[in-house]
Amino acid sequence: MSEALVVVSKVKKFIKEKGDMNTSSTALDSLTKLVENECIKAIEKAKLDKRKTVMDRDFI
Repeated sequence: MSEALVVVSKVKKFIKEKGDMNTSSTALDSLTKLVENECIKAIEKAKLDKRKTVMDRDFI
C-alpha cells in the first residue's frame, strides 16, 4: 500500500456530509491511486512543456 495522499478524515467527512455514507479503507486506497496517477500525468505534461513546476493546467 502507498502512502495516503489525501486527508482521510476530511474525505470521510465529505462523503458523510454529501451522501450520508460511510467510507471503506479500500475506497481510500483507490482514491490515493487516482491521485498518484493524476500527479504522474501532470508531472509528464510539465516536463513536456520544459517546466519544473506542476501547475493547475497540468491536471486538465
